[in-house]
Amino acid sequence: MTDNIYKPVTATVLDIQLEAGGGRPIRTFKMQIDDESEREDFLHKPGQFCIVSHFGTGESVFAISSFPNTDGIVEVSAMRVGNVTGKLHELDVGDKVGLRGPYGNDFPVDDWKGKNMVFIGAGIGISPVRSVYQWVLHPDHRKDYGDVTLIYGARTPADLAYKEEFKEIEARDDLDLWLCIDWKFGPDGPIEAASHEDWPAINMKSPGDTEIPAGQNRFTCFVPQLVEVVKPSPENSIVVTCGPPIAIKFITQALEKLGWSSDQIYTTLENRMKCGIGKCGRCNIGDIYVCKHGPVFTYQEVKEMVPEF
Repeated sequence: MTDNIYKPVTATVLDIQLEAGGGRPIRTFKMQIDDESEREDFLHKPGQFCIVSHFGTGESVFAISSFPNTDGIVEVSAMRVGNVTGKLHELDVGDKVGLRGPYGNDFPVDDWKGKNMVFIGAGIGISPVRSVYQWVLHPDHRKDYGDVTLIYGARTPADLAYKEEFKEIEARDDLDLWLCIDWKFGPDGPIEAASHEDWPAINMKSPGDTEIPAGQNRFTCFVPQLVEVVKPSPENSIVVTCGPPIAIKFITQALEKLGWSSDQIYTTLENRMKCGIGKCGRCNIGDIYVCKHGPVFTYQEVKEMVPEF
């Protein structure tokens, strides 16, 4: 972190990947800090976040989705939902942005050595989870952890982020990958049928009773239902999950039904963060400042927060 906590460093956009199109497109931006002497100060840990500036427009908070490195390279995935993200989506390779950070606490990956790891992402919520599973799956670290399960879902196949990366992950033999897309809706609610070819519907009324054909790892269902289908074991295990608040709520409920305790479940919160250092007060939940005390919390800590959350 730089001496002036309010002053961004400049960075150059190295690469832009379109993750999802449509009305709410997602792009991943790979950026490198320009000043080599400042790159070491931006070495982040899995779970931390940064603030990206579009000069002349403003700045926004993003989870850092890339593997920690000393080259000053940072990746963030941004959904186009406002002025700043709209301008970011107009950037080209070679353009300049501002970066502040890294901020917040991180996932205690060293404490998890020897544990089985379960990663659960919903929609753009896979972004903060990515830096953690990349850490665990890295050749230097994979031997430090037990079994790895990765569960991820989005609205449609086109809305799944990191498609090329997931092709590589799916080809590995040292983890289990499970994917899902949402149900289609009719006038009376979800339609109990496959939403897309090769994505069979689960047992909607009783997800845990779904029969899984050999070799099938893609389904039509919501992410919490896929958790019930996969039935990840809580024994000697840790879960890292992120997604929209409603998804986190039902994912944790599904895990608790499977015997997971709330202190085995870790998530990240992005509660209106702005300054990154606990000064502006926008992200407070009672006496907790998400940008300062988080964004990483156990689900037990989340449940202990005041009711306004």
